[in-house]
Amino acid sequence: MEANPRSIGRLPAAFLTPGSSSFMDFLAEHQPAMLPRNRQLPAQGVIEAPHGTTIVAASFPGGVVLAGDRRATMGNIIAQRDIEKVFPADEYSAVGIAGTAGLAVEMVKLFQLELEHFEKVEGVQLSLEGKANRLSTMIRSNLGMAMQGLAVVPLFAGWDVDRQKGRIFSYDVTGGRSEEHGFAATGSGSLFARGALKKLFREDLTESQATTLVIQALYDAADDDSATGGPDLARRIYPIVTVITDEGFRKLTEAQLSEVVRAIHERRLEEPDGPRAALL
Repeated sequence: MEANPRSIGRLPAAFLTPGSSSFMDFLAEHQPAMLPRNRQLPAQGVIEAPHGTTIVAASFPGGVVLAGDRRATMGNIIAQRDIEKVFPADEYSAVGIAGTAGLAVEMVKLFQLELEHFEKVEGVQLSLEGKANRLSTMIRSNLGMAMQGLAVVPLFAGWDVDRQKGRIFSYDVTGGRSEEHGFAATGSGSLFARGALKKLFREDLTESQATTLVIQALYDAADDDSATGGPDLARRIYPIVTVITDEGFRKLTEAQLSEVVRAIHERRLEEPDGPRAALL
């Protein structure tokens, strides 16, 4: 499938032959070794690799917010303090990764190519439901690696242009997909993050309130889960927070996040265990 550097610039026949709108099917037919599922793993033993942790999401009437902390761990060691775990999937959706960091980032890149390939071949975007199903298939194909400790469990969110609403989808290691209503969390700190989300979520949140909510949930997760990193004011390391609305995907800037994080931090100084009254 590789291009011949001595040619006159003509692409190999594989690129010019009509076929499936799935990029994964294209790779499976022409370059199967490039698919993560076809890699050879050791017969036994667990590979020690950096893991990303907590991802949270919350919907509001105009869209959905997807956020993740910045810490990656390797056993009891902090492998990286400023890893990015939330990525745009396409113009109207995003995916947050929890699990084996290297494989998760690679899966996201393959997912981005899958959606772009479909749009170029078919001339239209996949529906949000279709995107969620494609990601489910990719997670299922990683089951062999998951059984050896290299699991990837993302959280997918986006704006449904047909239903005109933000939607959130969660997954298990087998590729099982569930639509979450209102809020969701995945990763090692998800139990604690979900508690904060459940306590503070409302159906009528504004975008600003939803942003504050997910950062507050990550704060709570970092309080009780050592693998989740809270906002680091000294190093200016803040969570990755993205917003998807009918205008598309948008990542909040450091200046925007700094303002929200500092407000929460000041409140935490007064009430270290979280607000006794409603946060928003």
